[in-house]
Amino acid sequence: MTRLPRLIAGLLLLAITSSAAAQAPVFDDPEKAKADKDFAVQGEYQGTVKVEDEEVVLAVQVIAMGKGKFRAVVRRGGLPGAGWNGEPHDATEGERDGDVVRFENDHAVGIIRDGVLVVESKESEARGVLKKQSRKSPTLGKKAPKNAIVLFDGTDTSQWKKGKLTADKLLMPGVESAQAFGNHTIHIEFRLPFQPQAKGQGRGNSGIYVQGRYEVQMLDSFGLQGKNNECGGIYETRDPDVNMCFPPLTWQTYDIDFTAAVYDDDGKVAKKPRMTVRHNGVVVHRDVELPKTTRASRVKAGPTNGPIYLQNHGNPVRYRNIWVVEK
Repeated sequence: MTRLPRLIAGLLLLAITSSAAAQAPVFDDPEKAKADKDFAVQGEYQGTVKVEDEEVVLAVQVIAMGKGKFRAVVRRGGLPGAGWNGEPHDATEGERDGDVVRFENDHAVGIIRDGVLVVESKESEARGVLKKQSRKSPTLGKKAPKNAIVLFDGTDTSQWKKGKLTADKLLMPGVESAQAFGNHTIHIEFRLPFQPQAKGQGRGNSGIYVQGRYEVQMLDSFGLQGKNNECGGIYETRDPDVNMCFPPLTWQTYDIDFTAAVYDDDGKVAKKPRMTVRHNGVVVHRDVELPKTTRASRVKAGPTNGPIYLQNHGNPVRYRNIWVVEK
């Protein structure tokens, strides 16, 4: 069989790859995402299940996997950061049939219709009605104090190098603050896109690099286990204590308290840097020592101050209400 010239084969492969990428939906706006029926289904559900004479709180995180397929993650006691008992989660696959999404495993059946998830046990008379929830971070919209340095308030990008705004005045990724910082706290609000067919690190990926050195990951990790390369993780350093990632296209917050490294007169590290991170108001890292800079850091370790960098990983992550208080 005659082999195609490498150039032609490469062009064909590029065309196939581009076509597949073009077909995968990417939504950076909640209104536009309504065009995908799966968007209305994905999210958090909570209610009570009556088991004999006892009512048990049950929560389910429903993840859209694209083309009418879903994964349901059960959380006993409530949602992460709001009652979940921390036990390993159970996951069940589900699929759309018209306006109904059905989940079934060996133990139970779940039906989602009109924003309500009805769960029935196969092993007992246990039954529960779980309603869809819409959580907000308690620090969402937090105003900058008088002594804050406002990096972005929706008006312009003067505080950023190569800053770009969307048509609706949101900051786009791939920007670095013009100012460098030492010890400081930072508040940032971010929104991850809805990419139901994307997988792993290709699903709403970005990150905030404190001092341009230490990355707190931003990623659509809704319903996942909570690893260091997922949302809330200190990349390659530490898993978050709990996965507080909200569903995609929900505004989320990081409130980060950072203490810079201290160097002695010989240029050696006397004290390593430390970080406390609140994700959607919940502490997911408390005074954690940072042993090294992130692999893709833009600034090498050293005694100098460093900028805030918002990583561009090719996904339409958006930011607003960013401010810093120096310590």
